[in-house]
Amino acid sequence: MSSEDGAARAGTDRPEPENHVAERIRMEREVRDWSTAKLAEEMTKAGHPINQSAIWRIESGKPRRRVNLDEALGFSKVFDLPLDELTSPPGGLMNAQVRRLVGEYVEKWKEWRTLGKAQDRIMAELDDYAKAHPDQADMVKVLLMHELEVASAGEFRHHRGASSKLQSWLGPDRMWPNADSEQPPAQ
Repeated sequence: MSSEDGAARAGTDRPEPENHVAERIRMEREVRDWSTAKLAEEMTKAGHPINQSAIWRIESGKPRRRVNLDEALGFSKVFDLPLDELTSPPGGLMNAQVRRLVGEYVEKWKEWRTLGKAQDRIMAELDDYAKAHPDQADMVKVLLMHELEVASAGEFRHHRGASSKLQSWLGPDRMWPNADSEQPPAQ
C-alpha cells in the first residue's frame, strides 16, 4: 500500500464499512444510554480495553479514528452483534431500539423457560408428597393457593399466566371458586 493509499484510508476517503462501524458504535451506545466512559468500561470487562477518548475519536473525530480488529470484535461482543452487522449501515438492518427490545424479550423468555422447568420440578415433588400422604394432599394444595394469593396481592386467580399443569393440579374449584364468573378466557 502506498503512502497515498494510507492517507486516503485515514481520511474521508476510507472504505464505507469503516464509517458504518463508527456510526453503529455511536448508535448502539446511545440506544443503551451509555456514556463513552461506560462503553469503555464494558469493553474492558469483555477483554478488549479501550479508553473513552478513543471511543469519542472513533465516533466524532475529524478524521475519525480507525477501529482495529480486536476493538471491532470487542464492540461486537459488548453489543451482541455479529461482526458483519457492526460493519453494515446502522439503519439498514433494523432499528437499534427494536433490536434491543427483541433481545431483551428473548432473554426474559429464556429466564421464563428456566423458571418454568424449576416450577415443574417443584410441582412434581409436591405431587409426589401429596400421593405419599393422601390425607394431606388437599392441605398442600390449599397452602400453595393461599401463598400464591398472598404473594400476588390477590391477583393470582385472575392471572392468565398460571401454567395448565398448575391449574390442573390445583383443580378448577381452587383456581376459580366461581368458575362461571372468574375463570379467565382460554389461552
